[in-house]
Amino acid sequence: MVEECFNVRQGVLHVENVSCLELVKKYGTPLYVTSMKALNSNMDSYFRAFEKANFKVRFLYAVKANNNLTLLKLIARKGFGADVFSDGELYMALLSGFEKSYVLFNGNSKSDEEIKMGVEAGVPFSVDSIDELYAISQIARDLNREVKIAFRINPDISPETHPKIATGLKTSKFGIPWKDAVSAYELAVKCPNVRVSGIHCHIGSQITDTTPFVEAIERMFEVAEEVEKLGADLDFIDIGGGLGIDYEGKGVPAVEDFADRIIPAFEKGLEKIKSQPELWIEPGRSIVGNTTILLTRVNAVKKAYRNFVAVDAGFNLLIRPAMYDAYHRVAVANKMDRPPEEVYTVVGPICESGDILAKDRKLPKIEKGDIIAVFDTGAYGFSMSSQYNGRRRCAELLVNGEKVYVTRERERYSDLIANQIVPAELF
Repeated sequence: MVEECFNVRQGVLHVENVSCLELVKKYGTPLYVTSMKALNSNMDSYFRAFEKANFKVRFLYAVKANNNLTLLKLIARKGFGADVFSDGELYMALLSGFEKSYVLFNGNSKSDEEIKMGVEAGVPFSVDSIDELYAISQIARDLNREVKIAFRINPDISPETHPKIATGLKTSKFGIPWKDAVSAYELAVKCPNVRVSGIHCHIGSQITDTTPFVEAIERMFEVAEEVEKLGADLDFIDIGGGLGIDYEGKGVPAVEDFADRIIPAFEKGLEKIKSQPELWIEPGRSIVGNTTILLTRVNAVKKAYRNFVAVDAGFNLLIRPAMYDAYHRVAVANKMDRPPEEVYTVVGPICESGDILAKDRKLPKIEKGDIIAVFDTGAYGFSMSSQYNGRRRCAELLVNGEKVYVTRERERYSDLIANQIVPAELF
């Protein structure tokens, strides 16, 4: 279904029914373009895959993946909750209409200011440390509120993914070591204005093997058995997100495959405890990753050590290749019907040698003015962008059939100096 959203007509790449050439002609480059049909297809796949579960399942969209307000509102309207990692993400989630009881305030280093904002909003917390537990209890007591909490447990499980996005290793900065979890909950049940409500873990991102998720569930239920002995009645067990997408065209587990592993494991765990917690899952990349392309114009083609194709988008807009050595498929959007002729390396305009979007790709002959499409950029694309080198961030579009919506305008030069103050007495 998602593949159909990006199609070729008369040699030109289209997003749904709209030509990429028409988009760049009207809105310029670089340009992020999202297919609404692809977004809805991905969300529907989760509901379909888990409808056979005989327990309640809630999906909390990971706002960090893509925080475009229009997309957030569409995701909230679909019935998703939200996983937020900062006061800013909490602000955007509340603004977008996510149900507060399903907005989980995650994060390993929350300030007192952030905690106060979450307590006042009435959202549950994933607690990452004992210091945070005490801070939540004190702030909730000062505000005369009760706060639902879960501890984020570090299950010491190794998924096959990039080390920088493996979050459940024992060496990770996240969470309470699983062997110390019961001691943490013993403290929590005694804290005023705090109610133990759940258990949380997150093992990583871009995971393409479902086995580690099953291992994490088994470990969470081991903790749940002990937590119940403390008198807690669990409302949810949150296994995090991290299901990967197929960046390289080699195949990855579908959401249905994921559900087929998760549902039996969770059912087996429920047999061991008295509570009937909901299963919470935090998909992000698998919701938005393959919904979006980045369109970028060729400024120059240079034969040197490699055939370099210099485009107007760099790691200021898509940092994944530079940060994670991530692979993204690329194509020449205006030459989709032409055969590959030469091997090119696509590089950006940033003053860094690592500003490489795609290395050694066989593509049709590329010329100045051609449009390069970078696929699968909906997750951790714009949300990790910057203004480095004084580069203005690009516009974002949403396509729905033949309709095109501007969901974020291209930044102006004034945005580069927004909020800066030049003290008059110095000049």
